[in-house]
Amino acid sequence: MNIRIRLTLLFMLLVASILLLFSFSVYYLYDQFRQQEFQQRLEEKAYTMVRLREDVGEVPQADLPAMVDEQVTIYNSKKVVVYNRGNQRPRFPVSADFLNKTALGQPQYIQEDSIEAVGVRHINLRGEPLLIIASGKDRYGFSKLGRLREILLFGWLLSLGIVGIAGYLFASDALRPVSELIAQVNSISATNIHQRVYVGRQSDELADLAHTFNDLLSRLEEAFILQKSFVSHASHELRTPLTVMMGHIEVTRLQSRSREEYEVTLDALLDEVKSMIRLVNGLLELARARTDTAASTNQPVRIDELLWQAQSLILHNNPDYQINIDFENLPDQEEELVIIGEGSLLQTAFQNLMENGCKYSPDKRVSVGISFERGQVQITFTDQGYGIPRAELSHIFEPFYRSESTMTIKGHGIGLALTQRIIELHKGQIEVKSVVGKGSTFRVTLPIPYGSKADSDDTYKSIEAAKTDS
Repeated sequence: MNIRIRLTLLFMLLVASILLLFSFSVYYLYDQFRQQEFQQRLEEKAYTMVRLREDVGEVPQADLPAMVDEQVTIYNSKKVVVYNRGNQRPRFPVSADFLNKTALGQPQYIQEDSIEAVGVRHINLRGEPLLIIASGKDRYGFSKLGRLREILLFGWLLSLGIVGIAGYLFASDALRPVSELIAQVNSISATNIHQRVYVGRQSDELADLAHTFNDLLSRLEEAFILQKSFVSHASHELRTPLTVMMGHIEVTRLQSRSREEYEVTLDALLDEVKSMIRLVNGLLELARARTDTAASTNQPVRIDELLWQAQSLILHNNPDYQINIDFENLPDQEEELVIIGEGSLLQTAFQNLMENGCKYSPDKRVSVGISFERGQVQITFTDQGYGIPRAELSHIFEPFYRSESTMTIKGHGIGLALTQRIIELHKGQIEVKSVVGKGSTFRVTLPIPYGSKADSDDTYKSIEAAKTDS
């Protein structure tokens, strides 16, 4: 069952219930009005009958309006019938309890099947109490009540049909933007992912849904473009060393060569293989950092230890690099150095920033500083290198992007993209300031989730427990 039919049925059910309740209310109120009116007529009949009997001595039969199955009975104070007027059928059955309640002075009403009766108390001229029981059948009242019942029933059924048609038209009009939205969404594919959906009504929930879907399309388009760019650049970066390797092999096979020449060729091939391995490792790290599953292994880690490990690894592979880390501004409490994160990823990010600072500086030197503010830690990486032109600052975090001024330096343009993703994965920020010819400064800001001493104590215990397990 589609939404249009379901909305129509729900609308019909709601309106039908309201109309049915209204019809029952009208019928009930009219029945109460009919009963009160007929009860009043019976009371007037009883008082008129007893007064005529007292004044005239006999009640004229033809001068009074008669009711259907009319009967008037008068009892004395001893509950003995002193007068009876009616047809040949037995008198309306009156119980002793009904007579006793009537003798108290309050009019009493009783109904049995279609016959209704009223009992009233009257004091005659001699001061004797009389009980008058007037009964009859309200044929015209019941006839009108039955007619009203038919009108309400047929009116309810007719209204139900009208409501069904109106509800279907209403649901169709309400869901028309949904149908248009579905048609627009079905027309969007990978070839026209730039297209956006449009809803004519700009102030309802469907417009909000369209805006949300457009935001999703924008993110998908961005990811799609990045994916295409990533594949294109990755293919290019992998093709270059493979082409070089193939060229070395083909040239070497043209003629016999000496052992030294073969060794030179093998060394060149080995350099290209190492370059490819670094590229593949960078791609794997970038793919890993692009998944949020890495956050599931977050543990308490110390910033100073990660920086020291990154420094040691880089200096081991590049002894000519100089990395100076300023540990003078460390806090008194060592647990304040702790953040929650994936240690290997953070170390990779710091290592990339240190290596870039040395690689793109003539003096191969980079300075690392640490500062603390409330709830966060800032790590700065400053070099005196070539600097980055202002026009290129917005592109340096794109995968495989490399500045024109540094194309002669070995690299693949993955490091900064990987670093930015790792920092964002840890809810941090990375900023860069650079002046051409004077150097660059990268500032990494990471949150410290422990503000109170109790939290710090818990973190310190977690670190000690992790050390014990290891």
